[in-house]
Parts: sequence; structure tokens; C-alpha cells
Amino acid sequence: MTIKVGDRLPGATFRIMTEDGVQTKTTDDIFKGKKVALFAVPGAYTGTCHKMHVPSIFLNAYAIKDKGVDTIAIVSVNDAFVMNAWKRDTDQRDEAIFLADGNAEFTKAIGMEMDGSGFGLGTRSLRYSMVVEDGVVKTLNLEPNPGKVEVSGGDTLLGQL
Repeated sequence: MTIKVGDRLPGATFRIMTEDGVQTKTTDDIFKGKKVALFAVPGAYTGTCHKMHVPSIFLNAYAIKDKGVDTIAIVSVNDAFVMNAWKRDTDQRDEAIFLADGNAEFTKAIGMEMDGSGFGLGTRSLRYSMVVEDGVVKTLNLEPNPGKVEVSGGDTLLGQL
């Protein structure tokens, strides 16, 4: 079942890198009592994700937060070490939390997994963005073509806030 507007996010565990090493964060830790702009990408450092999607988020980060968003989160089916390196290389102003969904637990629970094995990528996430308020999906923008950023970018989400 694919998640839809009005649904509550299921419980899942993410991994993030901290100064003390890899730590876990639950969906409650990230979303409970907060307004979160969540962006999902098929893979850290991959062409469209790295050159188009993530830059669209950071170009609009201040404006997104000015619209009442507490947290900008970026999730991918990658490990915490890769996500930490990607954060270091892209998030110069520390505006987002990078969530590693290494086993695709969250991605599968919301029905957003895709089979990237034809490209040597294994299970990955579809490209989407959503606004989540206190764990409930308020806006969902599923990209029809995961190789493009036409409806899931930071500029689109900003216009919906």
C-alpha cells in the first residue's frame, strides 16, 4: 500500500551520524509534534539527486522554514556513513537532517520502494516530497519519473506551504 495524504506515517527507525557515531532515530523522534518537509531520493551522490534535487532543497531552505517548517529531512536507502558524507558535501549551512534508511524499512512501510537492480542499485526509494505534520501526511508529491525533478523539488514544496 502506498501512503497517501491523510495517512499517519508508520513506525520505522532511521540511522544518522552524530559526533558519537551512528545513532538511531524513530519516526516519532523526527515527526512527532513537528511540521517536517521530507524529501526522498533514490540515491546519495547519484546524478539527478546530487545535481538537481538536493540543490533545489537548499536553494529554498530558508523560505521553507520561514513558512513554519520545523525540520527539513532528506531520506534515502543508503547507509549512515554515505548519508553523512553527502550531508557534509551538500549541506553547508546545516539546514537538514539526512536520514539513512539502509534496509529500506521506512521506504517499504510507506510503499515507496522501487527495484533499481537493473542499474546495480538494488532496492531504492522512489523520488518524492511531502509535508508531514505531527506524523500525518499533509502534502505528497510523487515524481512520475525518478530520473527527473519536476514535482518533488524544494521550489514545488515551497509553493504548497
